Amino acid sequence: MSSLARSYVRIVDAINRRLGRIMMYGIFVMIAILLWSSISKTFFLPSLWTLETAQFAMVAYYILGGPYSIQLGSNVRMDLFYGGWSDKTKAWFDCFTVLFLIFFLVVLLLGGIESTEYSLKYGERSPTAWRPYLWPIKIAMCVGFVLMILQSVSELIKDIFRIRGEAI
Repeated sequence: MSSLARSYVRIVDAINRRLGRIMMYGIFVMIAILLWSSISKTFFLPSLWTLETAQFAMVAYYILGGPYSIQLGSNVRMDLFYGGWSDKTKAWFDCFTVLFLIFFLVVLLLGGIESTEYSLKYGERSPTAWRPYLWPIKIAMCVGFVLMILQSVSELIKDIFRIRGEAI
């Protein structure tokens, strides 16, 4: 069982590390879109697509980069008590709190799947003048939620190994 858990952690961590490193460059995509928006509004006719495309890029950047953020532990924590605890106590606390994260992500995923199904079934479009389809970004959100759930389970497994005093 422990070799299966170790393999799971290695595979999920590798996938999310690679995707996270790729998504880090998403900030440059957003900068390019918003720079074009500024230039087109100043010197040419304003582009209808730029603001909404930048918003879609931001959602993809944030959601698909989330698993890597979980992996790095770069989330915001209240270290008032946590910082003074032993590694074993931290691992127990992390095991407990990650269950809330997994529950929250599962609820988001279920809502995202339902919304994506609706979007695909009815060809849902944005109510703006450009009117892009919404299903691509909703699919990206669902993929991000799945990857965050997988990464959260990976973190839970790592915490269990820390409690047992085993290396992963």
